[in-house]
Amino acid sequence: MSLPREVIPGRFYMVTRRCTQRQFLLRPDEETNNTFLYCLAEAAQRYRIDVLLTCAMSNHHHTVIYDRDGTVPAFTEHFHKFVAKSQNAWRGRWENFWASEQVSVVHLVDVADVMHKLVYVATNPVKDRLVDKVHHWPGVNGLAALLGGDTLHATRPRHFFRPDGPMPAAVTLKLALPSELGDASQLLAELRERVAATEAAAAAERLRTGARVMGRRTILRQAWSDGPTSQEPRRNLRPRVAARNQWARIEALRRNREFVIAYREARACWIAGAPIPFPAGTYWLRRFARVPLAS
Repeated sequence: MSLPREVIPGRFYMVTRRCTQRQFLLRPDEETNNTFLYCLAEAAQRYRIDVLLTCAMSNHHHTVIYDRDGTVPAFTEHFHKFVAKSQNAWRGRWENFWASEQVSVVHLVDVADVMHKLVYVATNPVKDRLVDKVHHWPGVNGLAALLGGDTLHATRPRHFFRPDGPMPAAVTLKLALPSELGDASQLLAELRERVAATEAAAAAERLRTGARVMGRRTILRQAWSDGPTSQEPRRNLRPRVAARNQWARIEALRRNREFVIAYREARACWIAGAPIPFPAGTYWLRRFARVPLAS
């Protein structure tokens, strides 16, 4: 059983999920791009999640969010469930769509950590030598919409959802930096500069080594049932916290450790029939068993 996770309203996260067997089940095409955006926007609206930036690669996605109400577990469950069901219907598949590992939800402690992950998410296709510029990526990448203040639109995928069902016929997604981060215009200017610097550094590295990018045409021709030929790292760390400041990281890890200790004590008492309040941030048992929480 995995460790309990403290779910507190008002936190920033980077959510990552990988396709099973590293297959290219999210390989860009018009229907896949629309499905991914539709499911993301509908889940974000349903659970009041602010989406800062998202990038759907061929076999995984990275999405930076602000969890305003402490609903990130319900959001990720709903979002990933409908992407999987819809894409399996589109691909004619029946088996699991996502890798069996637990979804990665990394708490971003400071503004600097959010900015670092925004640059990482935006430039993922460039750093992986797929395209030379972020805007050349043929899949979903919200950088241009975030920088330009544009609204993304998606329609209900006809290959899966019923026309007379409860899901909306169309949805919109406005990518933006919440006021909790500070001056949005200043942060967006910094993001634009750092993305350009990353693109320039990747181009210089390719020039030095003679490497080439794969290119849009090759990416679009890939079979969705294929996968990378490179060896995937195994049994590595799966962090729950990202903090570039050492002391902020130590403090966040300390809080997590204290939460786990308090949770285990409360759970043991609950099982023994002598319940005590669970620590604030308890999610599953509060939602489904209505256990009392410490104030």
